[in-house]
Amino acid sequence: MKKIIIVFSLLALVAMPALGQEKEEERVENAGKVIREIMNIPDNVPQDVIDKADCVVVLPSVLKFAFGIGGSYGRGVMTCRSGKNFHGPWSAPTMMALEGGSFGLQLGGQATDFVLLLMSPRSASSILGSKVKLGGDVSAAAGPVGRNASAETDVSLRAEILSYSRARGLFAGISLAGSTLRPDNDANKKLYGKEVSAKDIVFNKAVPAPKSASVLLATLRKRSPKNLAK
Repeated sequence: MKKIIIVFSLLALVAMPALGQEKEEERVENAGKVIREIMNIPDNVPQDVIDKADCVVVLPSVLKFAFGIGGSYGRGVMTCRSGKNFHGPWSAPTMMALEGGSFGLQLGGQATDFVLLLMSPRSASSILGSKVKLGGDVSAAAGPVGRNASAETDVSLRAEILSYSRARGLFAGISLAGSTLRPDNDANKKLYGKEVSAKDIVFNKAVPAPKSASVLLATLRKRSPKNLAK
C-alpha cells in the first residue's frame, strides 16, 4: 500500500509542472485570440497610436472580486519590441498580473478583456522590473479609439500607458488608474520551464517564443511591424 502511495505521489510531482505549463500556454493563446479579434474591430486602436507603442499587454477575461469594492484581478501577457531602445521585432511574451483598482464597478462585474499600450521606454522598463501603480508610478489614461481619436489624442498621448477594455462586444478606452501591474515570475517559470525574468525575456532574448504565442505575435507584426515613435 505504501509503495502505491509513493508511486502516485511521484506521478503527481511529475504531472504538476506540465499542468502548470499547459495553463500558462492557454493564457498566451487566449491573449492572441483577444488581440486578433480586437484588431479586426472596425473602430479599434488608432494606427498612429499602436505604431508608437513600445509594449502591448493583453489581459483576457479579467474578473471582479466577489467581495470588496471594485477589486479585480487578472493575468495575461506582455510583449515588447525587442532591444534596449524598443525598436526591434516583437518579443517572446512575459506573463503579467493586474490587481486592484476601481474599474470593476464600472464594468458591472462581468469578465472583461483589457489591452494596455505602453507608450514610453520608462513605463516599459519600470513594469518589466517590478510592480507599478497605474496613475501613480506611471501616468495612465483611457486610450483613444477609432477615426475620431485625433480630437482626444493630444491629451491621452501624454500618458505613459493607454488602456482599453472589451466587454459584451463593446470596445472602448477605460481608465485603470489605481490598479497595479507586475511581472508574474511564477507564471514565467511554468511557461518556460525555468527561472527567467521579464527583462531577460524582452531585452536579452533569453527564451524563444512558445508556439502558443504565434497568433499574438503574428497579429502584432502584421498590424505594427515597426516602432514609429521618435
